[in-house]
Order: sequence, then structure tokens, then C-alpha cells
Amino acid sequence: MANSLTLETIQLHALANRIQPFRSHAKMLAMITLLFIVCTGCVRRRMTVRTSPPGATVSVDNQLIGTSPAATSFEYYGTREVRIEREGFRTETVLRKIKPPWYQLPGLDFVSETLWPGEIRDERIIDIELVPQVIEPSEDVLNRAEALRNQSRSGVIPQG
Repeated sequence: MANSLTLETIQLHALANRIQPFRSHAKMLAMITLLFIVCTGCVRRRMTVRTSPPGATVSVDNQLIGTSPAATSFEYYGTREVRIEREGFRTETVLRKIKPPWYQLPGLDFVSETLWPGEIRDERIIDIELVPQVIEPSEDVLNRAEALRNQSRSGVIPQG
């Protein structure tokens, strides 16, 4: 019986010695996983469109984002089409190029998006001045239409 206990103890020690390397690998894997969870970077991109006067309907890339001042998040840099509409004002369509900051240049973007500990905020503001809509008197429009009609009857091609 003493021999079997000794044999059993020897077998347990041998098993423990085989498991030991797996435990150290598991600890290292757990530490690497924890490191990746803690060091997950993030870049939050946000664009705000402000108008003067406020209260206009704002669309970015044909997507309604709200009434100015209106904000939306975005994922990619590049040219955006911003459309502003408001009663009594001329509808404005503006192409605005949004350039990436230095930390979003190829190569550095991996660090800022995944390895940087914490959050980076990229806030962009687009200001647009609205122009009051000029309503031409209907008499002027009719006179101009009549002049064009007369020119076309006489064979004159109107310019511009």
C-alpha cells in the first residue's frame, strides 16, 4: 500500500510537470488578451453643419441629418456633398473636402485605430451662410419669356 501511494504521488508529480508549461502559456495568452482589450484605440469622427441663420434642413451625401446646427458621425475622409434648404433662402449645395489628420495617414492609422490607449476625437465644423432668395416679379419673367419667343420666331438664337 505504501508503494501504491508512492507510485500515485509520482504519477501526480509527473502530470503536474506536464501541465506546468500549459499553465504558463495560458497565463501569457490571458495577459496578451488583456493587453489587447485595454489598448483598443478608437477614433471618433463627427461633422457639424452650422448655418446662418440656423434652422435649415441639412443633408450630407443625400442623407438627411437634421435641422442646423446638425451633426453626424462619419467613417471615411474625402469629399462630402452638403445640401442646405430653408424657406425664403436659396438652396445651397456645397462640396466640402475633409482631409484626414496626420494620425490617420497610412501606417499611422493602425496605431491610432487599434493600439492607442483611449479615444481620439476628430471634430469637423462646416459653416454655411444662407443667401435670401430673390423672387423676380412675374411681370419681368413674362416679358423675358415673350422676348425669347419673338427671337425664336424671327430665327435668332438667344445666347446664354
